[in-house]
Amino acid sequence: MSLEGLRDLVAAVVALEHVWFFVLETFLWTKPVGLRTFRQTAERAEATRTLAANQGVYNAFLAAGVVWGLLASPGADREAILTFFLSCVVVAGIAGAVTVSRRILVVQALPAAIALALTLLVRG
Repeated sequence: MSLEGLRDLVAAVVALEHVWFFVLETFLWTKPVGLRTFRQTAERAEATRTLAANQGVYNAFLAAGVVWGLLASPGADREAILTFFLSCVVVAGIAGAVTVSRRILVVQALPAAIALALTLLVRG
């Protein structure tokens, strides 16, 4: 597999993760899977439901940006789009790790950082 192919695979995983985060935060926040995933009580989940839905929409935008980059024509624009959105995911992951849970660093920021590093290598 080429370096670009590997990058595309890792970036696709990042996009799929963020689609899943969107679904979890927007539709499943107060359901058993959401409660387990985010380690919270039903009462707290209900109280924060609208905030979670808003957060879910942001994750959908991150996924859309990465997908846009993957679907863009090969060249400088594609690499710039991926660099921007993967950087946004890394920053969001770091912010989440600092403010919510360190596991966000591994689940969200690390895959995006790997895809970003591969993108920078592809850009040369």
